[in-house]
Amino acid sequence: MNDKVIIFDTTLRDGEQALTASLSVNEKIQIAQALERLGVDIIEAGFPVSSPGDFHSVQEIARTVKNSIVCGLSRAVEADIKACADSMSVAEQFRIHTFISTSDVHVQQKLRKGFDDVEAMALHAIKYARNFTDDVEFSCEDAGRTPIDNLCRMVENAIKAGASTINIPDTVGYTLPNEFGGIITQLFNRVPNIDQAVISVHCHNDLGLAVANSISAVQAGARQIECTVNGIGERAGNCSLEEIAMIMKTRQDLMNVHTNINHQEIARTSKLVSHLCNMPIQPNKAIVGSNAFSHSSGIHQDGMLKASNTYEIMTPESVGISKTKLNLTSRSGRHVIKHRMGTLGYNEDDFDIEALYEDFLKLADKKGQVFDDDLEALLFNIQQQDSQEHYQILDINVQSGSGEFATAGVKLSVGDKIQTKSATGNGPVDALYQAIKKAVDEEIEVADYKISNKGAGEDGLGVANLVVKWQDRNFHGYGIATDVIEASGQAFVSALNAIQRAKHIAALREERKANK
Repeated sequence: MNDKVIIFDTTLRDGEQALTASLSVNEKIQIAQALERLGVDIIEAGFPVSSPGDFHSVQEIARTVKNSIVCGLSRAVEADIKACADSMSVAEQFRIHTFISTSDVHVQQKLRKGFDDVEAMALHAIKYARNFTDDVEFSCEDAGRTPIDNLCRMVENAIKAGASTINIPDTVGYTLPNEFGGIITQLFNRVPNIDQAVISVHCHNDLGLAVANSISAVQAGARQIECTVNGIGERAGNCSLEEIAMIMKTRQDLMNVHTNINHQEIARTSKLVSHLCNMPIQPNKAIVGSNAFSHSSGIHQDGMLKASNTYEIMTPESVGISKTKLNLTSRSGRHVIKHRMGTLGYNEDDFDIEALYEDFLKLADKKGQVFDDDLEALLFNIQQQDSQEHYQILDINVQSGSGEFATAGVKLSVGDKIQTKSATGNGPVDALYQAIKKAVDEEIEVADYKISNKGAGEDGLGVANLVVKWQDRNFHGYGIATDVIEASGQAFVSALNAIQRAKHIAALREERKANK
């Protein structure tokens, strides 16, 4: 049996169905090109008959994509199939994916037909689609709840009608992995012409089993997995592309299969889809979540410093993430503090680890997470009280409307001077940050910015967290206020004060060296 698993991505079709607003044509093309770079074999670009906009999007993707096969979805209806063919005719090669329900509950209650009628519709659709392409996929919708005799009959006759790929969906995420794998096994054992088609699976995540069911199906002989980036899709979502790809790569010793996925493009593609679809990635999401390669436990951090494979079964670099994060929290041990000080350029004789660690624990209990500039401030016993801060916001005035630019003015205390500056920007926060940059005259880049809420209702507080880059170092800033713009300004100024402390510490280090 072929050991390559075909990756069929349906982010632009099933994934988009979960969005509160449709993607634009340009956004869909961006995602399609990212999927092509990722090494996806088949891109299901949309449902062309559903709207003129979807028809146009599929057509433009078919015109743009060259290395992946573009696919369109259709019901077992001639008009749907013709729309697929017309939208993708600009491509050298394309696939038509037609489907119909096969489970009793769908056949009887949704379609209100008999199984014989449904089968006839399916076979006619497949034969009609073959007039436009040899690459025809047929899906038995709700196969997971279809009586096995009916499923075997439908699959056998669909292959005879000309379907080169047969998809077995767990449409409602109902089956368990051993159950779903058993369905695939029975198809291979009972359908005499099964070797004439690729068996595909399309699993939903209603019980959190989409990836497990897909893996079980591959182990039973399926050689195409239908999935989405970040697992987005109807209801609880679909099988996650990044998870399925890394399972097969990481456990290749057990699964003995491979894909064409360029694994180092995973993180980049995940971020793009999250951004364009306005669907944040949960921090604990496998492979691409912000905590996926983050370690806070002192025991884990100790193991990671000695050998990364003690607590990481794959490297962050293998999926396109720059490095592992060792979070400094009250659970961290002395070893990671010593290591972090070393990365900041300090030798062991530059500090007393016991005294530093004691101060670190006090700050970690108070602050939650400690950053590099906090450690340096502890080392030099620099207090971080507002009364001693070099930069302070005195006043903010921001105007933003439906025009192209927002404007912001800021009055800032800079040491013993007052600076008043204004600027424009792409939105109120950007305008405010541009004004602050003018006031402080520093080359600063915002590397990460997040806004969240604390509390509920109209009186909830806006919380801003950001990371700025200054002279190849990252500095963290934090702000909280009832107004999110004010919170964002506080966070930026908080980061500026961290930079100011770093400058002061650098001077103290030089003074210490001179006195040695």
